[in-house]
Amino acid sequence: MTNTNYPSATPNPQPRGSNNKSIVIGVLAAALLGTWGYWLYKNNQSAQEITNHQTKETAYMSGRDSVQLLYNDALSRLDSITGTNNNLQGQLSDRNSEISKLKTEINSILKKKNATQAELARAKQLINELNSKIETLEADNARLTGENQQLTSANTQLTTEKTTLEQNLQTTTAEKDELASTVDVASTFSAANFKITPINEKRNGKEKATSTAKRVDKLVLTFDVENRIAKSGPADMYVVVTAPDGHVISDASMNSGTFTTRTDGDKTFTSKASIDYQQGTRKAVSIPIRQKDFQTGDYKIEVYENGFKIGEGVRTLKKGGLFG
Repeated sequence: MTNTNYPSATPNPQPRGSNNKSIVIGVLAAALLGTWGYWLYKNNQSAQEITNHQTKETAYMSGRDSVQLLYNDALSRLDSITGTNNNLQGQLSDRNSEISKLKTEINSILKKKNATQAELARAKQLINELNSKIETLEADNARLTGENQQLTSANTQLTTEKTTLEQNLQTTTAEKDELASTVDVASTFSAANFKITPINEKRNGKEKATSTAKRVDKLVLTFDVENRIAKSGPADMYVVVTAPDGHVISDASMNSGTFTTRTDGDKTFTSKASIDYQQGTRKAVSIPIRQKDFQTGDYKIEVYENGFKIGEGVRTLKKGGLFG
């Protein structure tokens, strides 16, 4: 037997309990890794499903919102054209049932929280129909606007013409009134050969001119009238006799009264005489002025026609002598 200092090469055996422990640790590690893997897989799958769901919901909301925007735009157009042209209200009433039906169906679809793509497509189709009717209304609006502008222009022209006609009429009326006034004034008679004769009436009916006041029974006023413009017919002559005491002689027996002059207002007249005049001729006029007692002094006699004084004269009556 050989002795050596080197250790023996024969291996020492491992304890059995140590091997079992390693196996358990390995199994647990594998199980843990599998659990983590499964959890990661399920988590990724849930996240994908959520993403897909969100994508689908986003797409759905986008489609629904787009339909809502289209509908809002259509309603805005409808409100715009019906609000700017009252003449379309009647036409809108005629088409109101059709438009209301479309709006009702569109609203019912858009109010659904879970409207299908088919329903949204149906809503788009209905909105297209609504827009078609709105386009017709817009065309009518444009036509009516043009017609209204033409009517406004025509009305403005008519108003201008009416104003011009009224101004012309006023001018014509003023000219006519002025002409009528001119003709009226021009138709006033002119008097000529104005004469006042004091008359004494004899018992035998004969008449004799006298200048003695106490012998005068009447003053006879004579003159000629003429006017080429005045029309044929009756004309009134107003005679104003002022006595020497300054008072106008007024007597009921001579139908005294008042009349209106063109320059001096109302005046008292002593006597009024109507004559029958023939246009373009000269007519002699004789008017007697009677009074119970004539005074001595100057008698002033004025004759008016058409409001104008056409003649006047003064006659002096004297105080009679012993043999007057």
